[in-house]
Amino acid sequence: MKLHELGVRETASLVNSKTLKASEAANYFCTRIKALNPELNAFSYFDEESVIREASEIDARIEQGETLPLAGVAFTVKDNLWMAGAKATFGSNLYKDFIAPTDSWCVARLRELGAFSLGVTTCSEFACKGTTESPLHGITKNPWNTALTPGGSSGGAVACVSSGIGVLALGTDAGGSTRRPAAHTGLVGMKPTLGAVPNPWGFKDPNHLLSVIGQIGKNVEDVAYALHFLTATHATDPLSSPAFSNPTLLNDLYKPLAHPKVGYVVDLSLGLRIDPDVKQSLNQAVGTLANAGIEVESTQIPWPDMPSTYALLELQQAGLAHLYGKEWRISPEIFDPVIGEQIELGMSVSGKRIANLMQLRDSIHVSLSNFFKDFDFLICPTSPVEAWSTGQLGPAVIDGEKASPRDHAAYTPLFNYAGVPAISLPCGVGANNLPIGMQIVAPKYADSSLLNFSCAAEKILNKNLKSPMFNS
Repeated sequence: MKLHELGVRETASLVNSKTLKASEAANYFCTRIKALNPELNAFSYFDEESVIREASEIDARIEQGETLPLAGVAFTVKDNLWMAGAKATFGSNLYKDFIAPTDSWCVARLRELGAFSLGVTTCSEFACKGTTESPLHGITKNPWNTALTPGGSSGGAVACVSSGIGVLALGTDAGGSTRRPAAHTGLVGMKPTLGAVPNPWGFKDPNHLLSVIGQIGKNVEDVAYALHFLTATHATDPLSSPAFSNPTLLNDLYKPLAHPKVGYVVDLSLGLRIDPDVKQSLNQAVGTLANAGIEVESTQIPWPDMPSTYALLELQQAGLAHLYGKEWRISPEIFDPVIGEQIELGMSVSGKRIANLMQLRDSIHVSLSNFFKDFDFLICPTSPVEAWSTGQLGPAVIDGEKASPRDHAAYTPLFNYAGVPAISLPCGVGANNLPIGMQIVAPKYADSSLLNFSCAAEKILNKNLKSPMFNS
């Protein structure tokens, strides 16, 4: 078996037993980066010498008798997080020369446990666009077909894992930025409960009250390993909670399912459109789960009155305007025009409107909480489409009708608004032989139960999707 085919548990076991050196894994993945990244453009920062040096330090720790739960596991860091001593640009010309003064908490934690970083992966400017294209770093490509986008904003992260570069990727998710790119590349992408993974320092986030540190991997087990060791309480993170102080995700991962009741809502009760081949693949997957004994019921969600796509988008626009409005006014030419448009719109959002949106967010939370009084989990699409061509904000058409630039992203942000955990699993391929994702959602703080159910669902569905680049 090739090293990029191994998971977290297998890699750590080999390195801890001295069957494999972390430095050997580092050399292997650096070779893949040099071979594949010129076509993918997945990295904004890569320094081979520092990768080998970091991995060699892990080997030294193993020789000194340490046992490390993530020994030799290669991971990547999204460009809106910090890796000490590396360029951290947030996908923006504003930060093109910025060097991270320290690791983000999640990066430091993985390194502490024996993992090593391969570098920094591309994201859209300020992680506020559904494709991974920016004036600073250009266009990131999909390993399934390099004429297509991997989605965004964690496009570089998924391009790496999907092509067999590294084992795990750290991303962020404020409206679907781990889940949708994972769906478009045949991966598992997790959005934990808001605050589960501390993020007490780093860039100021225009989506601070919505954004989480997301985990991306080839399968549920790898994602569970990452989240288990990243779940913690941190006093200086205002979103942190004592509920995260004693994670049990790995303990619960393979427990027998306790007869869960699952609600299936294909249009999220909002009349959202979905391409027929995506809907067919999702229906078949849900049918497979039902045939395996999972209780699945087609149902509805009693949402409050609101727009059907990105109901709280003005919060992001206002956040961008607050953080970067001054620079936009002075040097608009250095910004992605799409981000500039959002900043401009954010300039006119009033305080009264912000208060109204925050109340709407509370109502969304209540609606979903009421849904989970009757159901243990919710299944819906991750995205209504397969991956589309680069250079486009979204597909021009969904289900035969003209689509707006954000219609492809409509199925994920509500769960950020509610702060609940959600995951995307591969559930099949569409008419163009491209991956399709199933989104599974659980109540707030039920991350462990969600991973337990997702692990069982993954086994039942048995969709082991690998890109052509992964198999190269």
